[in-house]
Amino acid sequence: MNLATLTQVLIEHSLTISVAESCTGGNLSSLLTSVSGSSAYFDRGYIAYSNQAKVDMLGVDPSTLTQFGAVSEQTAQAMVKGVAEHSNSDVSVSITGIAGPTGSTQDKPVGMVCFGFYIKDAYFANTQYFTGDRVTVIASSVNFVIQTLVDELSA
Repeated sequence: MNLATLTQVLIEHSLTISVAESCTGGNLSSLLTSVSGSSAYFDRGYIAYSNQAKVDMLGVDPSTLTQFGAVSEQTAQAMVKGVAEHSNSDVSVSITGIAGPTGSTQDKPVGMVCFGFYIKDAYFANTQYFTGDRVTVIASSVNFVIQTLVDELSA
């Protein structure tokens, strides 16, 4: 994880960020705002843990949740689209996954986390499979976002 690099890039380029979190429960927002001066780049964070919250706060279509499930790239993309549309941020991120130890299925194991990104007017999604306990999966998810943002914004 390279939080210092991310905050530096955001500040140097006058970029703002907003996030929607499910399985990370606010950990990304907490980390991003743990830095003094974070109000220069952090706009808002949504903790949309339940499916209803994803619908109500982010405008996720219930049919997306029914067809693909809460843990899917389709839902991650719908979440990040909702964040981007509800904020004026230059960068938006969404996280939805199975931190464990319960909640897994044969197709969606513990540690499966889907991410949605909105960067430079482009949307993309990514799925990662992390190992470890709940705390480790959450930390790995947050670290993945930080590193992806550093890589994308520095490119």
